[in-house]
Amino acid sequence: MTHENKFGMFVHWGLYAVSGVQDQVYARFDLPREEYEATIHRFNPVDYDPEAWVLLAKNAGMKYICFTTKHHDGFCMWDTKYTDYNIMNTPYGKDVLKMLADACKKHGMLLSLYYSNPDWHHPKGYNPHTSHQWKAVIDGEPDTAVYREFVKNQITELLTNYGKIYTFFWDIPPRIEDPSLNELIRRLQPDIYINDRGWSGGDFSTPEREYAPQQGARFARMTEACNSVGEQSWGYRTNEDFYSLRHLITSIDRIMAMGGSYLLNVGPTSQGTIAPEYAERIRAVGDWYNRMGGTLEGHEEDTYDYGVKNNACIVTKKNGKSYFHFCNGLISSAVAMKNPPSEPKSVRLLNNDARLPANIELLPEFFDGKTGKAYSYLHISEIPVDELVNEAIVIEIEW
Repeated sequence: MTHENKFGMFVHWGLYAVSGVQDQVYARFDLPREEYEATIHRFNPVDYDPEAWVLLAKNAGMKYICFTTKHHDGFCMWDTKYTDYNIMNTPYGKDVLKMLADACKKHGMLLSLYYSNPDWHHPKGYNPHTSHQWKAVIDGEPDTAVYREFVKNQITELLTNYGKIYTFFWDIPPRIEDPSLNELIRRLQPDIYINDRGWSGGDFSTPEREYAPQQGARFARMTEACNSVGEQSWGYRTNEDFYSLRHLITSIDRIMAMGGSYLLNVGPTSQGTIAPEYAERIRAVGDWYNRMGGTLEGHEEDTYDYGVKNNACIVTKKNGKSYFHFCNGLISSAVAMKNPPSEPKSVRLLNNDARLPANIELLPEFFDGKTGKAYSYLHISEIPVDELVNEAIVIEIEW
């Protein structure tokens, strides 16, 4: 199974947006069930414009949107026939997933679906084998077989009524083996990719938040990392602690240079908008990403030993050119390489599209301790590092 790594937008949206606190506010703040579930009568996203979401993502260079159809609270964001606890029974009363699917199709955006295995509303949702069961209904003896039939019915709706689906994102491994669920997904959507948090093995791994893989090690299997623009919540939070642009861009560059996909999450408001402070971060990251010119997608590992001095980097190749990803930036305004394969034909800094001077020359600070003689290096200079402190730096070389 082949897979081209992509940049995408994760969307966590549900009843929890009304609180403006956190996507798991029901558990984290230990709210009474009747209080939290009554939020269904106040959820009315009258300003929802799925085209605005899709265009925000598309303009940032994103190729797909992963939408939370059902989070741990069990509330369903589509017109499902298997529970009344869904978007159709809010004052809004419209199938927001259908509207998003239509907008994605219109603008050439791939659509992925997230589905939570924990369900704090379903009477048989409790699963003693796994985690995130804090608010689960415990109705007599656990019976995951009953719940699994409910899940099968729901994923049949999701994978039948909303067009072609790119990936399916199970959340919270149930620690119960039941291959029939993934088999059902593949029957309904033969070309789909399924993650590794479901009821049997999937196609791709899903590390999240502050995941720091070994620098430069290529992923051995399909991988989709994810993080949110905010530190405290995946859903909308009124007073969020936002990650720095440098932190997000560093993470995206590292993961994608290693061959992975990356989902950057936003949490829309209860009115259905992506708040300005969230959208601004998507645009800022997208500005950097678009300047990379597609080099982060569909590349190969460049295994040649260039002998880069004093700066950690990941090297990829695409269309006959090498790309040096300095995910954490540079320590000076130059890059030195001990073992260039030849004189470069051209050297370009993708961050600002500038052609950089590159010469093989003696660099006096890099010398043989026995003889005192300087070594020859490929010296790439005049890099405006102080102007790029919030960015991963990427240099393109055609040899």
